[in-house]
Amino acid sequence: MLKAVILIGGPQKGTRFRPLSFEVPKPLFPVAGVPMIQHHIEACAQVPGMQEILLIGFYQPDEALTRFLEAAQQEFNLPVRYLQEFVPLGTGGGLYHFRDQILAGGPEAFFVLNADVCSDFPLSAMLAAYRREPHPFLLLGTTANRTQSLNYGCIVENPQTHEVLHYVEKPSTFVSDVINCGIYLFSPEALKPLRDVFQRNQQDGQFCLPPGEDSSGLWPGAGTIRLEQDVFSALAGQGQIYVHLTDGIWSQIKSAGSALYASRLYLGQYQLTHPERLAKHTPGGPRIRGNVYIHPTAKVAPSAVLGPNVSIGEGVTVGEGVRLRESIVLHGATLQEHTCVLHTIVGWGSTVGRWARVEGTPNDPNPNDPRAHMDSESLFKDGKLLPAITILGCRVRIPAEVLILNSIVLPHKELSRSFTNQIIL
Repeated sequence: MLKAVILIGGPQKGTRFRPLSFEVPKPLFPVAGVPMIQHHIEACAQVPGMQEILLIGFYQPDEALTRFLEAAQQEFNLPVRYLQEFVPLGTGGGLYHFRDQILAGGPEAFFVLNADVCSDFPLSAMLAAYRREPHPFLLLGTTANRTQSLNYGCIVENPQTHEVLHYVEKPSTFVSDVINCGIYLFSPEALKPLRDVFQRNQQDGQFCLPPGEDSSGLWPGAGTIRLEQDVFSALAGQGQIYVHLTDGIWSQIKSAGSALYASRLYLGQYQLTHPERLAKHTPGGPRIRGNVYIHPTAKVAPSAVLGPNVSIGEGVTVGEGVRLRESIVLHGATLQEHTCVLHTIVGWGSTVGRWARVEGTPNDPNPNDPRAHMDSESLFKDGKLLPAITILGCRVRIPAEVLILNSIVLPHKELSRSFTNQIIL
């Protein structure tokens, strides 16, 4: 028996995803046509012996999340439940807080997946490696070049045994070209080190209480546990943590720009996993170039040219002569005749007028590209917005015959002229 836990974070963790995270929780943002965490759930559901999938986070269980959970349970015929943290507890605190729920039924092991990663999720290969040599912690790792490795958790492994000898989260100097993918397989014994961190935090917190303060209860910060710093770094080299290397697709999804990059990776993966999701060029239909997803309810004019790396959402209207490339168009948006949309995310219900051009600059967070602009870097330099993809928030109206270049337009704005390299408030 196996379980899976998906760590979805909370509203305070989606700030780099704004303005898109204003409208929908970041884990439900559509990437390659489906909610971001549906890719995780699909991968978990395919593992033989999977009995339950748990989502842990700090989001309020609103209508969108509830509807998604109900649909996922029906589609995958698996219990999919949401466990809400009382406060943000870090990447490990939720695992310890809900340990009884995770261990209910006596699972052999449980997967832990960060919601904000894109991957082909080699979970069966990880499980096979775990069963050959069981250890409390098995991490999925991939390679990055020396420059980009500094943006991730770095792993020094024994090349023969694959034991993690040293772990550093976002080091200031080069440590290793093997990085942490944020996808794990834990044995039930993995929760014991989390308990030790919790108890140590509680003791440290009581020492920090002001004189006369009641120390009989739990210190509020005791439950916050960081897997990477508090557990992996502390236990590395003690025979408890091992790494399984993958050469499959992988990236982080921290910002809107990285969501567009992840969409490209997933659309490419659909060739193998979900060819039915990819649009085909048909007589009388739009011209399809490369990998394109079109929702069945979307209306696309036959003279439109789409692709590569395009995702068109529910109820979208694409007019005659539209050119759409490297973009995501969300639910209910309208692209009027002869618009050109490149490297852009068009928000829910937004309209781009006739002959308008909306264009951004791709910033692919590829860990093996030393020139890639990473999500941890600033949006600004010398007081100016750096070139990046263009984002139109929900219900934005772009007039006819204007240019919107490398800009972020906040929701409900009706523009009247062209803009370049600006945040339009």
